[in-house]
Amino acid sequence: MMNIILVGCGKVGQKLVEQLNEENEHNITVVDTRAEVVKDLTGQYDVMGVIGSGASIETLEEAGVEKADLLIAVTGSDEINLLTCLIAKKAGNCQTIARVRKPEYHKEINLFKEDLGLEMVINPEQAAAREMARVLSFPSAIQIDSFSKGRVEILKFRIPEDSVLDQLRIMEIGQKLDCDILVCGVERGEDAFIPRGDFVLQAGDAISIVSNLKNGNDFFKTIGIKTNRVKDTMIVGGGDTAYYLAKLLLQSGIHVKIIEKNLRRCEELCRLFPKATIINADGTDNRVLLEEGVEHAESFVSLTNIDEENILLSLFAKSQMKGKGKLITKINRIAYDEVIRNLDLDTTVYPKNITAEYIVRFVRAKKNSMDSNMETMHRILNQKAEALEFKILESSEVTDIPLESLHIKENTLIACISRGGKVIIPRGRDMILVGDNVIVVTTQAGFGDIRDILE
Repeated sequence: MMNIILVGCGKVGQKLVEQLNEENEHNITVVDTRAEVVKDLTGQYDVMGVIGSGASIETLEEAGVEKADLLIAVTGSDEINLLTCLIAKKAGNCQTIARVRKPEYHKEINLFKEDLGLEMVINPEQAAAREMARVLSFPSAIQIDSFSKGRVEILKFRIPEDSVLDQLRIMEIGQKLDCDILVCGVERGEDAFIPRGDFVLQAGDAISIVSNLKNGNDFFKTIGIKTNRVKDTMIVGGGDTAYYLAKLLLQSGIHVKIIEKNLRRCEELCRLFPKATIINADGTDNRVLLEEGVEHAESFVSLTNIDEENILLSLFAKSQMKGKGKLITKINRIAYDEVIRNLDLDTTVYPKNITAEYIVRFVRAKKNSMDSNMETMHRILNQKAEALEFKILESSEVTDIPLESLHIKENTLIACISRGGKVIIPRGRDMILVGDNVIVVTTQAGFGDIRDILE
């Protein structure tokens, strides 16, 4: 059991409590200055609560910092998060994770990361921007998750009407289409499946495939889906996420137009990005979008701080682009994700979910055995499954045995083996060897070691 102190019970903090509590393997204490938030969380989950500031040593002592294994600081203030971690390191010698969002701290933080005793620094806006940039490089995908240092990807896309995949059994894909990919997940309506070979695909299904970049490109070309990255993007909202995204896109040669209503911020963005087009206007005014040519844009990203605005902006852009452009919508609140999913907004990005993924992966990795090490974790299939990457460090019950002979848990799939730079889509006679990176997809919760796949 790990003793974890969570300082800051906003959207990220609440998501972390939910996910860490599900695993039933941690003693969690939440800390916040707002009594009603602490009361709600302690009533809803099996956690302890302390009311106070994480930057107060008395508060941290009351939360049990002397016996804590890990402190996670995710308040709305970067400075309080850093100070909390510094105090915790001195008072309890526990490992610490801080959320740090301001771009101006990005370079400096690595210089004194060790001095502050930080095990991890997480920036939700930067992580969200990376995910958006990946999708814009492959716009036919709804979601792209990278593994094995970018050699392997899980790409999610929706099967269009009249597709060659409609009414095709999964076991027939390799033979009929001559493609070396693996379907690791299917979403149909509200249901999510980790399918077997006899599963029949249908138009409208959102399917997730595992592949390396070349084989993924070949597969999409075979089924007639465009794979070229976008040439330009229109971004509404010039905040931190827009900064990180514009920086990545401009480095890739993609033209960027940012519409921001704050004049001072526009001047700052002009200085930071002389090659971008910066428009000082209210991007929520549809006349502005039309004047700036939204109907001709290859992609549109809504990054205001208000979810409702982002949703309406994306729906308007979709109506003007007539389905020909790529849409990305940033969503901060998580409570209405089922409703949002039914709006068919193309790609939605939740910075809070991404932050929680990073931290949960770190927590699980800390309780690993010596047999394997968790390298990557992504929530897929609309948060109903996990894709996990393990580095195989030593021989165990899963190594040197044909996969068909392993007794693997239900709804668990060995999706890929990366060996010496080569990507293997595994078949029954393939084996896991020491030194491999193995990607596992599962609807089971709490896997922290490769041996967890076994019944």
